[in-house]
Order: sequence, then structure tokens, then C-alpha cells
Amino acid sequence: MSRCACRLSRYSNLRLIVLPEHCQDNDVRNICTLYAINTVGAPATMWIPKVDRDKGPLYLAIADAIELDVVEGRLAPGTKLPPQRALAQGLGLDFTTVTRAYAEAGRRDLVEGRVGQGTFIKGRSPQQAIASAGLVDMSMNLPPIPQDGRVAQSMWARMANMQGPEATRLMLRYQEPGGALKDRVAGATWLSGRLPDVDVGRLLVAPGAQGALTAVVATLAKRGDVVLTEPLTYPGFISLAGHFGVRLFPMQMDESGPVPEALEEAIRTLQPKAIYCTPTLNNPTTRTWSAERRSEIAEVAAMHSIPIIEDDAYGALKRSPLPTLLELAKGPVYHIASLSKCLAPALRVAYLVAPDRASAIRVIGALRGTTAMASPLTTALATDWISSGLAFDFLDELRAETSRRQMAVAKIMPTGVVNSDPEGFHVWLDLPSGWPRGEFVARLRNLGISGVASDAFAIVEPPEGVRLGLGGASGVEELERSLTVVAALIKDRPALGSLIV
Repeated sequence: MSRCACRLSRYSNLRLIVLPEHCQDNDVRNICTLYAINTVGAPATMWIPKVDRDKGPLYLAIADAIELDVVEGRLAPGTKLPPQRALAQGLGLDFTTVTRAYAEAGRRDLVEGRVGQGTFIKGRSPQQAIASAGLVDMSMNLPPIPQDGRVAQSMWARMANMQGPEATRLMLRYQEPGGALKDRVAGATWLSGRLPDVDVGRLLVAPGAQGALTAVVATLAKRGDVVLTEPLTYPGFISLAGHFGVRLFPMQMDESGPVPEALEEAIRTLQPKAIYCTPTLNNPTTRTWSAERRSEIAEVAAMHSIPIIEDDAYGALKRSPLPTLLELAKGPVYHIASLSKCLAPALRVAYLVAPDRASAIRVIGALRGTTAMASPLTTALATDWISSGLAFDFLDELRAETSRRQMAVAKIMPTGVVNSDPEGFHVWLDLPSGWPRGEFVARLRNLGISGVASDAFAIVEPPEGVRLGLGGASGVEELERSLTVVAALIKDRPALGSLIV
């Protein structure tokens, strides 16, 4: 044979190598050595991915190749994939890269490992095949995973520092409610870009934003009391208010934030116990209050002695943040900054800055009675990452990845429908006339994409809107495929896709 049959893999999407008696292709010589049966008439076969080494992490490229071949029928259910070490050697890659690729394929429900046998393609239903065609769950508002994982790897490597006597102490001791001094100092360091010179005596460590909100609401309100909030607001706070029996009423809003005159009228009429708000990158609308409006609202609240609960979940994402309500306040403000949206949701750590030390003591009592303490292990990890500077490095990568994903939104999504912020990783869709939100979400689900209708965020009559999270996709290409589907559906007419029998 004048031309090695291995070269067929260069030009065929099938990527199935049929090895002849002699192989002279340098790129696949290692695989030939491993798999060839050097007897004419007894060829061996092996699937090998076509990997673009200049396009993103290699492990994701391999996982994408598996997914594409499954969806397009080139890898049938039950097909055995090459052993990880053999594929790594054949591609000239590190063994760990292939291991991560197979793990990612398993996460996507594409493959299954069988003890002592190897890795096999799973059987998939037609609906699963639709959902796996590069589409993602956009219902969760997750921070996107940065393309360059070196900082994240360094962060996890520092977990080794927690071994020894210190680890034993963390496992066998309770942490005081509100956090140890070392962890409070780390929190002040983390907040220093937005809140310089924070008094650590007012700063508390809480088990996530929900734990902090629980403690503050328990401190300020009781069953039947009124709290004012934005008309579309964080579902976790709506749920919390429901559990406490607290009544939520909407503030009148315009493009800059709450309308000061309307807020004054609501305060006089309803006599609220607090105002809850997300002035930066509101979830779900992406709206950020203007600097002037923040100052006006802070002044109105102080005039009437109404505490403000400032949920600053997304504040760290801003490279040039506006003044916080806590900075502007002349009255009581409880500032809550979670690490979930700007570092790692799994940490379940939030920093709560009370208006003064007396208020901090009352909140500590509420923490003790509701959530007891933040996890000492995850708090120690957060403190280490912040103190070493790795948390800030990771935040820079997260911002860069968020920017890349927002560029995909700008490129693909139709104008006049999408509300977004270049520094946020969720978008809000104002659906065109004729598109009911329930039908739109249902149609998306049939196409393998999950979104969240406005009902989850509304404390009044919900508008026809849907929130989409950009962080669930493993990369920009996967996100672009999903956004293309969403954009096509928006341009469709609902009646064309409806079928009633």
C-alpha cells in the first residue's frame, strides 16, 4: 500500500483508524505501535479525536469531540473508547489531560466507566441527544469557569497547607458565630476595593449570603412586618421572607434605581422595617443604580431611620465600582458580600458589615440562633486564598471570562430584547409582544435549554421576561451554540410551534 491508511483520520470525520501492515504517519505512529496487529488481514481499529491544540483547553476539545461524534452517530452506544494512557501516548498528551477529558464526558452523561473493562459510550434517548448537542443549562446563575485553570489549580493546591495540627483543630472545634479575627481581617482585605478601612469589629463571617440575610431579617423584622424591595428581586430573599412571614412590597423604579419621591411615600404609607436591594447588577434585570440615585436613596432611608440591607453579591465583578450604600449612608446599612458569585459557590462564605458594633453583636446573636457558624474548613480556605492574593488573581480571570461571554451575547442575540451588563454573567430577556414567558421557557426546554421565567423573581405581577445564566457553559463555543438557539426562538412566532390536540 503506497499510502498509510492511518491518514484517513486526517480527512474523515469518522476518525476510525484501520491499520495496515506498515504505518509511516508520524502523527499516529505511537497509536499504531500500541494497536496494530502486525499480520496482514488482521487489522485493528481505534477511535481517535481530531484535536485543535490552539483552541481552548485540550481536555475540553477531546470531550467536545466525543460529544459531537455521539450526537452525529459516529460513536454508537456501547462503543469502547481507547484506554486513557494509550490515547494520551498516541496524541502526545499528558495522561491527566485525557483523564480530565473522560471525566468531563462523564459529567455530560456521554460515557460510563466499567470496572476492569474500560470506558464506554452510554445509550442515549433522543431528548438526551438534543440536550447534549452543545447546549447548556442556563437556569443557574453560576460564575463562568475561566479558560486558564492555572490559578484555580494553585488555589486548590494550597489546601495542602491545611494538613497537620491546624487541620485537626479545624475539624474538632466549633468556630465562634461571626468568625475568628483572622477570618474577619481577610474579609476586610477582600472588601477593601469597595469598602476601604472597614472596622473588623463590625465585620462578621456568615455561612453564605442566605445565612447572612437570615440573621439580618431575624434582627430587624418579625411576622407581619413590611420590607420594601425591587419589584424583581433575588428568589432566595423572597423565600426567606415567606418563611419569616414578612410582607414584601415593591419600590417604584426607573432606569437609575428606586424613585426617591415614591420611596418616601411608600415609607410614610407602609412603615417598613427595612429596605432590601441589590444596587449592583440586579438579579435578574442586570440593572445597576446610578451613583446619584444611590446617594438620594441613602438620604431618604436615613431621614426616616429605615435600615437598608445591601446585597452586594456581584459588586466584586465591577472593575470600577460605584460607591456602596454603606459608604454613602447616614443611617443604618447592613452590607452583605458573598463569595459565591465572584470566587466559589461551594465555599458558602459571606462577609456581613453591620452599621455599628452594637448592631454586629445583635446579628451575632441571630447567627447563633439560626445557622450557628460558617464552616471552619471553607472559611479557612477562603482566608488562605485571600491572604495569598490568589483570590484576586482568580477574580481577574473570572472578569476576563465574563467579558468573553458577554461579547458572544452582543454578537448573537437580537437587539432590543436583551438587557445585560458587560461585567455580569447573566442576561435578562424582555420578550417580544406575543411571546408568553411560560411558553417561551417550555419551548427552550424542548430544545435542551433551561431558563428562568420572571415569576421566580416577582413580588407583583410578573412581566414577560426570562433570565439566562451565561456561566453554565464549559466555554464560549458551547455558549454560542446555545445562544444561537435562543436567538432563533426569539425571532420565531409562538403560534408556529404550538400544537394542541
